[in-house]
Amino acid sequence: MFRNQYDTDVTTWSPQGRLFQVEYAMEAVKQGSAAIGLRSNTHAVLACVNKANSELSSHQRKIFKVDDHIGVAIAGLTADGRVLSRYMRSECINYGYTYESPLPVGRLVVQLADKAQVCTQRSWKRPYGVGLLVAGLDESGAHLYYNCPSGNYFEYQAFAIGSRSQAAKTYLERKFENFPQSSRDELIKDALFAIRETLQGEKLTSSVCTVSVVGVGEAFNILDQATVQALINEFEISGEEAPAAAAGAEEAAGGAAADQGGAAEEEETAPMDI
Repeated sequence: MFRNQYDTDVTTWSPQGRLFQVEYAMEAVKQGSAAIGLRSNTHAVLACVNKANSELSSHQRKIFKVDDHIGVAIAGLTADGRVLSRYMRSECINYGYTYESPLPVGRLVVQLADKAQVCTQRSWKRPYGVGLLVAGLDESGAHLYYNCPSGNYFEYQAFAIGSRSQAAKTYLERKFENFPQSSRDELIKDALFAIRETLQGEKLTSSVCTVSVVGVGEAFNILDQATVQALINEFEISGEEAPAAAAGAEEAAGGAAADQGGAAEEEETAPMDI
């Protein structure tokens, strides 16, 4: 992991042409809890996994509202993400005050990338150890960008970052061709299934994930837990017809064992098969 004299300063190049401290910052993103974004022509959805340091603590926020038309999901060092989201919020306020119109998503992403790039070229600074998925809506439609600690940024139809994000990427790659024409609820459904891929068998509930939406006629908002749980239940029933019928019959009986049986059936079915 350590690169001897070539990783002591962010401005020091290795003989292979690499900046190791920037790579370490990118590794911090991979160690963070998973965050997922996807967009259609009219809506963009962000979702993330909620992780607490212990059973006695609450989880840290991973999705932040920047403006009525922009939001971000982060993976990596939460403190850095909070600072950058505050910077983005300030830029949106200043632009709105000056031009009396919403800040275009692409322009904000470029400003954020420039801010991150400066930290890779100053010996007294360190790169931000956080990756940001920026979702927004402007005159040209819905957008989803990924901002890297290196200062690079990319626009995606769908993307996942953080720990165990490769499983979510595989799911999104199988589904992305349908995303441009997807409805709001269909995007949320795919986001929840992608989140479920990163849980490695853990049951998906509203307490372990956060979902947010922005779209035409809908300002950026974070869905409450009751709404997310209702959507999870609805999508699982619509995706698994036979277990859903059995679960419905068992719920009518009203037994506690019925709930456990439904959970067992849920865990046996791989999310990829839905």
